[in-house]
Amino acid sequence: MRTSSPDTISVPILSVQCGKVRAFRQPDEPSAIGKTPVTGAVGIHRLGLDGDEQADLAVHGGVDKAIHHYPHDHYAFWREAIGDHPLLSGYGAFGENIATHGLTEDTICVGDRWRLGTALVEVSQGRQPCWKLDHRFDGAAVNARVVKSRRSGWYYRVLEEGTVAAGDGMVLVDRPYPAWSVQRVFGLLIAGEHKKDREGLEALGEVTPLAAAWIRRRAKLLGLEG
Repeated sequence: MRTSSPDTISVPILSVQCGKVRAFRQPDEPSAIGKTPVTGAVGIHRLGLDGDEQADLAVHGGVDKAIHHYPHDHYAFWREAIGDHPLLSGYGAFGENIATHGLTEDTICVGDRWRLGTALVEVSQGRQPCWKLDHRFDGAAVNARVVKSRRSGWYYRVLEEGTVAAGDGMVLVDRPYPAWSVQRVFGLLIAGEHKKDREGLEALGEVTPLAAAWIRRRAKLLGLEG
């Protein structure tokens, strides 16, 4: 059942980060995961933030992954897990564009629509981690811990363009799929929970705002495509 009258949820934006494509592990393996805080208002357009870049457009960026949000709430967990790495002393350690405190994967749902600054964005999927997180943290096993702990972060698509700055608010506008937290969907599609919850995997088909790549992944896990 779709609902369109969520309780009012509002949180401040702690920081906004952008990054440029640079050499990463090897000169021929560039990345823009090294995002740093910006000051003032940043334009939000269909493909993300003004001044932000992605290196491998086959797996990063695009309409469904225009903006990456990672909870600053998790930084304490990571200090315990991997030690007090210098990246954890600021914002943007996980390549996130948006940092907040008070929103996590168990409280954010796929299909949520948020007023982000003056823009309107929609949660499309969780962030599927890759080797770049391990390399960024000097070989620490971050990637596997993201999957095990479900501390993935998530992506937005942009429905209405606008601007955003640190200190602006985020306000929940609509929550049509309250049963489908990012944590639950990530568990089914990435963390292997589909093996014991095929019924949930089938029911996920009702969540039409799910990113196209994760719609295909669901179909593959159900055996509906090769």
